[in-house]
Amino acid sequence: MAASSSAAKRIVFTGGSGKAGRHCIPYLLSKGHSVLNVDLVPLDHPKVHTLKTDLTDSGQVFNALSSHFSLSHYENPRGPGGVGVEKPDAVIHFAAYARNLLVPDSETFRGNVLSTYNVIEAACKLGIKKVVIASSETTYGVCFAQGDVDYHCFPLEEDYDNDPEDTYATSKLCGERCARSFARRFPGTDIYALRIGNVIEPHEYEPDFPEYVNKPETRKRNAWSYIDARDLGQICDLCVQKDGLGFQVFNATNDTITTKEPTAEILKKFAPNTPITRQMGEYEAPLSNRKIREVLGYKDVHDWRKYVKV
Repeated sequence: MAASSSAAKRIVFTGGSGKAGRHCIPYLLSKGHSVLNVDLVPLDHPKVHTLKTDLTDSGQVFNALSSHFSLSHYENPRGPGGVGVEKPDAVIHFAAYARNLLVPDSETFRGNVLSTYNVIEAACKLGIKKVVIASSETTYGVCFAQGDVDYHCFPLEEDYDNDPEDTYATSKLCGERCARSFARRFPGTDIYALRIGNVIEPHEYEPDFPEYVNKPETRKRNAWSYIDARDLGQICDLCVQKDGLGFQVFNATNDTITTKEPTAEILKKFAPNTPITRQMGEYEAPLSNRKIREVLGYKDVHDWRKYVKV
């Protein structure tokens, strides 16, 4: 049976210096957790050490996941294994090439899939029982599709038939498959994959969101949905606290659609040929977060309407 624990955890967070991680880590710290950032770029935070690690190198990953969190930990007494290193309680894996066209497609695929495999494998073989990985909204097949492509249906939920055509999204689906495989191979290990929506940082609302709201035709590729980076931190914490679910996929988005008009009106206007499979809330985000609300207890905090005048 799934259970929740409010105890402080030791968390290894990969990619914590990135757009999402630099907001998720402070949230995790505010909940009393201790965090080691594993990245190629330092995180500017006085309470978090960054361990520079190439995650495509399996040996480096095994070492990083069995490392001290700071220099002060050398003061710890020796443990049964002869060292004073405490095993992490959880690994959150966000490090990746964040989209297509940052590097050639073959490197996007190699880097993203290999790093995810290495992190999950090391965590499982080291006995770390909770792993959270970043998947993506792009797996729903429209974000990086060529031309104007329709979704199969709305709302977009976790049982969707994901069939993306681009390399980045395919690399993320491969990560989900790795997660499912290792969760089956290591019973008692929870591995949760977050299909993260378009990440919005606090400073981006004022310059960017007015266009999202006033030109909804530009947001079809993101399914008129988003996730506030701080709320993504809450989701990470909820994943760490909820035990016993095995392998799971969760959409990670805020509650509401990024338009002034109700959801039904937007879908009728911009996706008239796409079936609606259930009744949706008046302003429900088409990339639905119903599962994280019902299963993890997610509560939307940073609704875009708090920061943008409609």
